Amino acid sequence: MALVLLPEFVLPARTAMIFAPFVLPLCAHVAWTDLSAMRISNKAVLALAVVFLLLGPFLYPLDIYGWRVLTLAFVLVAGVVANAAGLMGAGDAKFIAAASPFLEPADLRGLLILFCAVLLAAFATHRLARATPLRHLVPQWQSWTQENKFPMGFPLGATLAAYLLLAIFV
Repeated sequence: MALVLLPEFVLPARTAMIFAPFVLPLCAHVAWTDLSAMRISNKAVLALAVVFLLLGPFLYPLDIYGWRVLTLAFVLVAGVVANAAGLMGAGDAKFIAAASPFLEPADLRGLLILFCAVLLAAFATHRLARATPLRHLVPQWQSWTQENKFPMGFPLGATLAAYLLLAIFV
């Protein structure tokens, strides 16, 4: 018997498969730009929100779609407050808000576990790469020289991508 440590998600595989071709490149872009420039672009965040706004009505009943859009607005306000309090970057707050409607509410616990694992792996990978010759592959990355900052777009984008992929394949 195999020990399975992956959370079990209720997001339907069909829904994840429809979102994935649009969301995965945006997640990769967010991770790359945050690693390289220490910023998450408004265009990427807006594109992520637009993917949900355009595809959501075809995948969810109108009432659920409406609650998901309301969730985006609520999480955005909470993120703006967290940013104003200095708890997170503005790009991180906007990305989390734009990602929030893609998530099934019942998956929140598993998603937090997944995020913790991805965050630890991303932090260790970034710090290890920064301290080795791998750093010379992309020496211009601003995240290499930020001592007290970490490019959270890297684990945030990876978490959303992993969530969709796990819903499809597990």
